[in-house]
Amino acid sequence: MNLHEYQAKSLLAKKGLPVLRGRLCTTPAEAAEAVRDLQGGINGRICVIKAQIHAGGRGRAGGIKVAKTPEEAEELARLMLGKTLLTAQTGKVGKVVKKVYVEEECKITGEFYLSMLLERSKKCLLLVSSPAGGMEIEEAARKMPDKILSRPLTLELGVESGLSEAIGLSFGFTAPLREQLLKLLSGMFQAFIEYDCSLIEINPLVLTPEEKLIVLDAKCVLDDNGLFRHPELEALRDWDQEDPRDAAAQRLGLSYVGLDGSIGCLVNGAGLAMATMDLIKQHGGEPANFLDVGGAASLESVREGFKILLADRKVKSILVNIFGGIVKCDLIADAVVQAVRELEPRIPLVIRLQGTNVELGRRVLAESGLNIITAENMEQAAKSAVAALK
Repeated sequence: MNLHEYQAKSLLAKKGLPVLRGRLCTTPAEAAEAVRDLQGGINGRICVIKAQIHAGGRGRAGGIKVAKTPEEAEELARLMLGKTLLTAQTGKVGKVVKKVYVEEECKITGEFYLSMLLERSKKCLLLVSSPAGGMEIEEAARKMPDKILSRPLTLELGVESGLSEAIGLSFGFTAPLREQLLKLLSGMFQAFIEYDCSLIEINPLVLTPEEKLIVLDAKCVLDDNGLFRHPELEALRDWDQEDPRDAAAQRLGLSYVGLDGSIGCLVNGAGLAMATMDLIKQHGGEPANFLDVGGAASLESVREGFKILLADRKVKSILVNIFGGIVKCDLIADAVVQAVRELEPRIPLVIRLQGTNVELGRRVLAESGLNIITAENMEQAAKSAVAALK
């Protein structure tokens, strides 16, 4: 689950990380009032208006602006709110700005990069640092790979003083700054573990003329599998920033990932779903999604899965690939028939059944009187789904 910048900063601040004062705003009038408060009666003190979307590259897309007066902030917020930002991370659809974060000014003498993430291949936590902060880490890695340093962390030891010292020296920090950095990294590690994060990224971490380190921008991604321990964090989810298809599936407890193809997939089992997508591509098609309705697929999960697929206008044919194990094929066939009769899809539907009671299941489909294309095996099913597009 992604968090907005203001949410990430709030969590990090609870662990002692230094952040600037700011206020979340949803209207231009609120942005003007926020600037008045942050200026503290000092006219001309700069404030920054930041669009809150789940994507990087906001500045280049016009999502970060500077205001010197409340009136200027109000106008900038008016132009920003409701606007669709297109960045390298949003794709062609973009993200609609519904919130802005107004933050106080910060003078900068240096910018740095820090992140903690799960390194699954090494089964450890990874601490990534770079003196080339303020730019996308992918760009920094491409242009200056020697500036990116990755170090494994253990849950038992966390960020040791020697590791923090090495990072501070690579940043060119003085001894007092290295002490600040150790405190910051320790708090970052605590936040990562306590909040069940899969990523915490600080970019940039800035140095001020007063020799203070400040978290100028932050990103946090929480592990969905750990949210049951954090109902207060689950409540921070911004459904407006989610793909509507993904959001619908999450609410229903279905495993779904939206893609850009035209063949909708409804499958029971993650491995079977991946194999189905591979076969579709192998035969010249493009899957529109990954959708696993679970090994114990039911009428409700099949019905809701169909609803999600049919709500996607890009879907031009549907491939249902079911292996009857825990749930027998005849029961799955009954569920599919009921769902199709209820929802009346007007696009080609290909169904492949295999497993326990497969003959009974195929008989249910054949006697349903519905316009269904049946397939004996996965290969035939994928070919039929692709051919149905034509």
